[in-house]
Amino acid sequence: LISLGASRCMAYAPSVGGHLRPLAPAMSRNSGGASYKTGLKHGIQSLRGLGPARIGPLFPSPRLLSSRDLQIARFSKSAAESEAEVPEDCGCGPATTLDELKTSLKADIDRVGGEIRAMKEAGQKDKAVLQPHIDELIALKAKWQSVTGEPFDPPKKGSKPKAAAKKAAAPSGKKGGGNAESFAITPRATDYSQWYLDVISSAQMVDQSPVKGCMVIRPWGMAVWDELKDELNRRIKKAGAQNAYFPLFIPMSFLSKEAEHVEGFAKECAVVTHHRLCADPSGNGLMADPGAKLEEPLIVRPTSETIIWDMFRKWIDSHRDLPLKINQWANVVRWELRTRPFLRSAEFLWQEGHTAHATKEEADGCAREMLDVYADVAEQFLAIPVVKGEKSPTERFAGADATYTIEALMQNGWALQSGTSHFLGQNFARAFDVTYQTPEQKSELVWATSWGVSTRLLGALVMTHSDDAGLVLPPKVAPAQIVIVPVGRGKAENDAKVDAFLVKVKAALDAAEIRYKVDDRAKMKPGPKFYEWERKGVPLRLEVGPRDVESNKLVMAKRVGGEGKQDVEFTGEFGALMQKELDALQAAMLQTAKDRLEASMVPVTAYAELKEALAKGEGGFFVAPWKDDAANEDAIKEETKATIRCFPFSLNGADDVKGKKCFYSGDDATHMAIFARAF
Repeated sequence: LISLGASRCMAYAPSVGGHLRPLAPAMSRNSGGASYKTGLKHGIQSLRGLGPARIGPLFPSPRLLSSRDLQIARFSKSAAESEAEVPEDCGCGPATTLDELKTSLKADIDRVGGEIRAMKEAGQKDKAVLQPHIDELIALKAKWQSVTGEPFDPPKKGSKPKAAAKKAAAPSGKKGGGNAESFAITPRATDYSQWYLDVISSAQMVDQSPVKGCMVIRPWGMAVWDELKDELNRRIKKAGAQNAYFPLFIPMSFLSKEAEHVEGFAKECAVVTHHRLCADPSGNGLMADPGAKLEEPLIVRPTSETIIWDMFRKWIDSHRDLPLKINQWANVVRWELRTRPFLRSAEFLWQEGHTAHATKEEADGCAREMLDVYADVAEQFLAIPVVKGEKSPTERFAGADATYTIEALMQNGWALQSGTSHFLGQNFARAFDVTYQTPEQKSELVWATSWGVSTRLLGALVMTHSDDAGLVLPPKVAPAQIVIVPVGRGKAENDAKVDAFLVKVKAALDAAEIRYKVDDRAKMKPGPKFYEWERKGVPLRLEVGPRDVESNKLVMAKRVGGEGKQDVEFTGEFGALMQKELDALQAAMLQTAKDRLEASMVPVTAYAELKEALAKGEGGFFVAPWKDDAANEDAIKEETKATIRCFPFSLNGADDVKGKKCFYSGDDATHMAIFARAF
């Protein structure tokens, strides 16, 4: 169905989605490049006045700075500026030094080397048995070189470097190495902000774009978003909403119809003023054609309330047209000055729902129902426990009568607003003259809601579950829930046996509707494959070689929560067994996050307690009795950087506030409030 919209654009229904396949580069994991990344982040500002000859020795890797290094430096510098107020201690524990990293890595190398020597001394000569251990040793030595800048086994004087060292030095295989990706991950305890950037970069979820403040979502990141989007889209439709699409461009006059709305978004709007370019007469490239100026400037969509309500005015006449529930999957642009991938960027992806109702009670009920949908998706699909509540008037959405929110706790003790639902009252209906005829033939304004979540949920996913080895994905949202890595390949006869065995394994996983990936890349050893899929957060890894086939088994390793590898017999119940393992991982991840949230709910009765805790760098959700006062709220934010995240529903019953005094003013409390630092 097509309806005419503003500025010769169209609105479509229903919407369609897309799918991208994941890419697969190689190498390294964990905290290997902590000194390199930390040096870039904390040293780049002090290097401004130094010449090129003085820069080289400050970095552990003895090579020239590449264009990729400069990109990382700019990325890190931007993150550092946006986190200027963050204390050195982010609450994640003691910092990890380079010497500690080297000691740990050397212990792993010695351990694996000892295992190989012991097998050889015992007479083991089977390559299929030895090769996985050899691959692991090579990968560990490559990590050593990425950390220290030197090979673990320095070549003897006059001899050539070992092949493994050459590979480690140029993982991309491209001449010059200027575009080589770094997969080193800074430990959380060393630098939480840099850890986050390293995790999403090493997992190949996102990359920088040529446009300042915008990101490129890479195929693996898009695949995660697709899984979340598909689940949420199913639930939104179940709640009675239909998908549609509205123009990216909004006439400026539309935005000014609702006073609070325009005030809330005016500073973030991108504006289109011309519809054509022409050659610059001075010869300096292109310019906006003076003869192509628009009669009315167009706003690049920051949110769609205004243009959707202009269409609602055409679509709603009678009580029979209500309720009207429309959802849109789209991109929006909000010109943020300080950006961070997924969490805050100039352009991002989201869904926005908009509804019209005959009564206030029905509209408010819809807003609360959609908040419940968001909370359930966060907890049951993403394994992220959340606190549901209402925003303070200061934090309320521009133009709303009430804003409901789900707040998640990140590992560093900071909050992240993860989804909102707004009861809009009759504000937009009044601004756009949207009325309906009642059964009694009276004309009444409709009541409205809007609600949405965005790619910010991917940032919440990363910071809730990931570790110093990389991304950790709950099975329900993982694009590949299991990765299968054939090992000990080389002999045609053995390879044929393994391939035939894998046909049966894949059939069992298909029957159980489990998403999997067989990594059969021929020119890559199993060790680097293991580390790549670990960085990308795949929940389960299965290894299978010729001897495993003979024993009718596979070797399973868990991304988190496992104690080493374990054998799994291949039987008729194999698919069900793998699903059981995935379900157990999902439940364990949710429980870990719930335990963290519960331990971080900190009651405070005096403002001095909150102030002191935050000054020490302590994180958490600080629960305090509060008398709603915008001036006092602003004062606390100015002094501590903490904000009211919400008035939690579970703590604001009829008797929860009775007899309590505000922890800041001493007056009778009106709410129980959660204060926290937030992203």
